[in-house]
Amino acid sequence: MLRIFKKILTTGVVTERFKTPKDEELEQLGIEIKRHVDKKFSGSIAIRQVDAGSCNGCELEIHALNNPFYDIERFGVHFVASPRHADVLLVTGPVSRHMQTALLRTYEATPNPKWVVAAGDCATCGGEFGVSYASCGAVSNVIPVDVSIPGCPPTPLALMKGLLGLMSSDVA
Repeated sequence: MLRIFKKILTTGVVTERFKTPKDEELEQLGIEIKRHVDKKFSGSIAIRQVDAGSCNGCELEIHALNNPFYDIERFGVHFVASPRHADVLLVTGPVSRHMQTALLRTYEATPNPKWVVAAGDCATCGGEFGVSYASCGAVSNVIPVDVSIPGCPPTPLALMKGLLGLMSSDVA
């Protein structure tokens, strides 16, 4: 065990440095989101996140939206556990054949009006998986998509900008 501790101490930190977004950029984006949420959704918007077969890279970035740095809930954006309570479906990953029926059922269970956001390259265009015996490819091949957020994975700021794009468009 001492050998392991010695290796840890001699190796040090090996993670990459993260360029934190400017606080004013995050605040301005959040204020704009809050303005649209208050105007169009009476104070809060509910999002149901669906993993349709991703590598979980996009989910990590989506979870970061709820951490203390981004804290997207302070802007009126909430994640819900049931599609019956959702205004927006946030879908990640290429739709695997095993998830196709589940995604369709989730889409049908979401009350109208509903919006679908495809987050990440795999969800927007199928990514490296494309259409195959195991994958339906992009989310738009299974259900209609209103907004696509590219990136592998998209950063939390890109996700926030995509949500703002959804709310400021004629779709919402």
